[in-house]
Amino acid sequence: MKYYIIAGEASGDLHGSNLMKAIYKKDKKADIRFWGGDLMQSVGGTLVSHYKERAFMGFFEVIKNLNKVLVFIKFCKKDIKKFQPDVVVFIDNSGFNLRIAKWAKEEGFRTNYYISPQVWASRASRVKKIKRDVDNMFVILPFEKEFYKKFDYQVEFVGHPLIDAIADRKQIDEFTFREAHQLGEKPIIALLPGSRKQEITKMLSVMLSLTNDFSDYIFVIAGAPSQDFSFYQQIIGNKEVKFINNKTYDLLSVSTAALVASGTATLETALFKVPQVVCYKGGFISYQIAKRIITLKFISLVNLIMDKEVVTELIQNDFTTSNLKKELTKILDNTYREKMFLHYFDLEKKLGGKGASEKTAQLIIDGLKS
Repeated sequence: MKYYIIAGEASGDLHGSNLMKAIYKKDKKADIRFWGGDLMQSVGGTLVSHYKERAFMGFFEVIKNLNKVLVFIKFCKKDIKKFQPDVVVFIDNSGFNLRIAKWAKEEGFRTNYYISPQVWASRASRVKKIKRDVDNMFVILPFEKEFYKKFDYQVEFVGHPLIDAIADRKQIDEFTFREAHQLGEKPIIALLPGSRKQEITKMLSVMLSLTNDFSDYIFVIAGAPSQDFSFYQQIIGNKEVKFINNKTYDLLSVSTAALVASGTATLETALFKVPQVVCYKGGFISYQIAKRIITLKFISLVNLIMDKEVVTELIQNDFTTSNLKKELTKILDNTYREKMFLHYFDLEKKLGGKGASEKTAQLIIDGLKS
């Protein structure tokens, strides 16, 4: 069978790579062409476009780069038509993927979506278009199945792929890790400021403003694979901080606490059982637009899944040095930490256990046979 997979950022690359592994395992003759990143490329298939080329964040940033986006869309349609896949598989990245899905469905291609667009967060009216354009939707959050049911759209809950990604990772020796990165013996506070330049620029400097107030700890920045150290160095300056690139899971596995940009990383941090403070600061225009269309009580996946505040969220104007210092002090307190650990264990149960990639691959293949 021929599969065309489209993922748009680092998390999509991770989940796409695990899905590809599962497809190759179940379909020995699979021919996969994809938009993704290094992880997907390491599995096999043919890389068409790297997500780094399309890393635009926020409404204003997308508008500024609209011509580039339109060129990518035009090229993607042309490439799909030339490849003639048995199925097009979309992974998250709704701004790009929903446009391609509409066209692909009209052209007669089978369309599958893995990791739903966050229509439950804003513009729920998009569900009508999804029902029209997507043959099968595979969701990874437990509340999504009920959400879609309200619109008479049956979707499959497959569990969350992060559970597999974390469970299958190679365990590290903490002493060796610390020695390799010259981290010393102090407890580690991990800084996860995001993966895009816009969010890193806005959040990392505030996170670093705490280093002098917590001298008994060592602060370590989790560098994103999409950014070079030279970019971070401009923000770090002469701060006492360590930097480790592209080893976020290893870092979380040895961390005492974390300051985390809102996004998939909040869930990853929770699954590693690391107490965290969730941070978000966007561009003024993008934030003002988002504030008016997003209807959620929370922005972090941890709180959304649990439907209550498990981790503190410091959003936009609340994301200040004084507030961050207060919340970091809280999560370093043992009593507070114990409560958070219990919530984390409940969270993992809600996510449905291992096997998301395997289940999704099987459902995609079964759909092609029917």
